[in-house]
Amino acid sequence: MDPLRVTPSRHRARDRLYVHRSDGTTLAWYDRDSGHVSLLDSASRDAVLHSLTPFLAGPVTVGPPPAPTPADLARLALHPDDDLAPNRPGESLLVALDRAPDRRTAARLRPDPRRRALTAERTVGGLLDALDGAGWHVLHSLPLPGGDRIHHLAVGPGGLLCVHALYARKRRVLVADPQVTTGRREAEPLLRRLRAEARRASYALTAEVTPLLVLVAPSRLDVTAAPRDGLRVLCDTELTGALTRLGGVLKPADAESLYALARDRHTWTRL
Repeated sequence: MDPLRVTPSRHRARDRLYVHRSDGTTLAWYDRDSGHVSLLDSASRDAVLHSLTPFLAGPVTVGPPPAPTPADLARLALHPDDDLAPNRPGESLLVALDRAPDRRTAARLRPDPRRRALTAERTVGGLLDALDGAGWHVLHSLPLPGGDRIHHLAVGPGGLLCVHALYARKRRVLVADPQVTTGRREAEPLLRRLRAEARRASYALTAEVTPLLVLVAPSRLDVTAAPRDGLRVLCDTELTGALTRLGGVLKPADAESLYALARDRHTWTRL
């Protein structure tokens, strides 16, 4: 048998390792939380366990998988390279920082702004991931044609949310649609950009997507007028409560189907 490939994934707030053949066929997955190895091909048992040996912690059970959900079926049908679910919050920034370390010069000793952006995406991404128990599914750092990306896409009872995270630690933020001013920086039409990302997501998923701007640790938020078109602006401390109160938009089965569509890389390359 050809060497097997092990790839990590996060499924409904649970850490899993998937085992694939070189052609992308899934043979099994190991759920770190339960310690169970779900085998899809019993004939590959020894090879699967051998490939997982470096990752196993403590005793494990081996057997057939539980009845699959629609999201499980979609995951199994995807080639690992096409599945966006394993993306971490700020995945694109992490890759960029790895390829080109912090941009500092003798004349300019300010921290690389990518580090602050990464902090914001990690903070918001962690809050969104924690809502799995409330029926929300979240994808991070979704690449769009042209080099753009969506920071977070949340799918749940309250519908589809295109979430943009903005670092604002100890800064006053002024929102005057479409301009956003952070501290002493020049105003930028951030809400216009966020609406454009939400429209692209809506086109790709053929469903309404609501834009949401989340400010991380601002000292003060001033909004001159409520943003139009349903766009919302929240502080990170408000995010969990606001989303848990949302509901009545998507049934669980519909949320699962949209999440399965959104996690496929090809969904976004057609834009």
